[in-house]
Amino acid sequence: MPNPLYDQLFGQHAGKATPFLYLPDGSQISHADFLEKAAQIAHVLTAAGVKAGDRVAAQIEKSPEALALYAACTQTGAVFLPLNVAYTIDELTYFIENSEARLVVCGTSQREGLLDVVTPLGARLETLDAHGGGTLMAQAARMETSYPTVDRDAGDLAAFLYTSGTTGRSKGAMLTQGNLLSNAKTLVDAWQFTSEDVLSHALPIFHTHGLFVATNIILASGGAMIFLPKFDVDQMITQMPHATSMMGVPTFYTRLLEDERFTGDLVCHFRLFVSGSAPLLAETHKRFEARTGHRILERYGMTETNMNTSNPYRGERRAGTVGFPLPGVDVRITDVETEKVLPAGEVGHIEVRGPNVFKGYWQMPEKTAAELRENGFFITGDLGRIDEDGYLHIVGRDKDLIISGGYNIYPKEIELVLDEQPGVLESAVIGVPHADFGETVLGLLVMEPGCDIDLDAISETVSNALARFKHPRKLLLVDSLPRNTMGKVQKNLLRDQYKDIFTPV
Repeated sequence: MPNPLYDQLFGQHAGKATPFLYLPDGSQISHADFLEKAAQIAHVLTAAGVKAGDRVAAQIEKSPEALALYAACTQTGAVFLPLNVAYTIDELTYFIENSEARLVVCGTSQREGLLDVVTPLGARLETLDAHGGGTLMAQAARMETSYPTVDRDAGDLAAFLYTSGTTGRSKGAMLTQGNLLSNAKTLVDAWQFTSEDVLSHALPIFHTHGLFVATNIILASGGAMIFLPKFDVDQMITQMPHATSMMGVPTFYTRLLEDERFTGDLVCHFRLFVSGSAPLLAETHKRFEARTGHRILERYGMTETNMNTSNPYRGERRAGTVGFPLPGVDVRITDVETEKVLPAGEVGHIEVRGPNVFKGYWQMPEKTAAELRENGFFITGDLGRIDEDGYLHIVGRDKDLIISGGYNIYPKEIELVLDEQPGVLESAVIGVPHADFGETVLGLLVMEPGCDIDLDAISETVSNALARFKHPRKLLLVDSLPRNTMGKVQKNLLRDQYKDIFTPV
């Protein structure tokens, strides 16, 4: 029996001297060299007692060796669990204990703090640093450069990804080989990747965007990546003449646009820019197209499903939307209370179904049953609507919905108005407690550098544009909005910060 994910992403490149990773120092790693390194790591995993189905947790900096650990887990049949490098020891303790990880790989500086965590669990602890140092690679260097791939099938688990946990304990989304492989193949076709592509890769690889979208697409298509440790404007601009495509979060694009060196000539040979993980402002779309002649392709995905929808590669890429369902994926909008399917134009829960949808939440059968319907549709927790042309619009998260005086208020609708106002760089609208209405609307505005904001004028504009019950009771200027590592505004932090703003003293 074969191992579909390894065979079709990694194994197809065995023995090939074709370039896979271009590194910032000018060196490169071929497919063959990468797979030999991965095979050596696979031997280390086996020697550590890791068997097919065991979890391997990794909190490590981005590096070719870190990526090879993912390949090694796939080849041995282990379940790969990448963890955000910003997590604290307390947070890591939960993930390691909950996942029952057999092996934990961390940076050298984290080793002492994690020893007390893994030892009682009987797990093994190895280290891997950003430059390839540590105990993992020291052992791998003594191993054979080939490894007998372990048989797996499409229904076997390949990875865990933990949700952000903003409304409770993080949930371990179980992703199968079939989930990851089907999505990679679909995206290669949808975005027309080939072996000629060179992707500028500055995303983290502990997240689905950088690992299971960007990396898997390049592996499936046989292309190469300019593998940057993180987003750095200088490095990005230096490497862009050698790339054909890029995937990023909105912050990547706004920061590039702030640099005068980023011009249309610099990217004239590019064929595709993709944005995701957070909404891209319409203004960024316009500025980017005016500067480069390229229109950014925005898409929609999440931890539990990878990618669900995408604006078209050929056709209108409509700002403010995330396009159409990908081939093989069903998307529907349902009423929040009745769960009935809604017609075009109405706002409700976004539900998705397809081969990309995860298997369920690890050791949380109640959560799985509550969010994954028997007919295969997953309740995403996002609110949206499908317009008359079939484009999906994300209105916001269900938990961000504001209910004021019995009215449902969708923050995105107000934010779109606020973002268009003179001097406003970006905005966030949240619901905060109010004695009379239960909740009321608070608008937080970040000012463009060097500009002034007339809050009274903005309030007047909003009053003319939106129904009275949607008007922010107050507008506040803030220096910045809190974001997670993928650029999403953390509205839970804002709600906590401003929860008492209308509470009588």
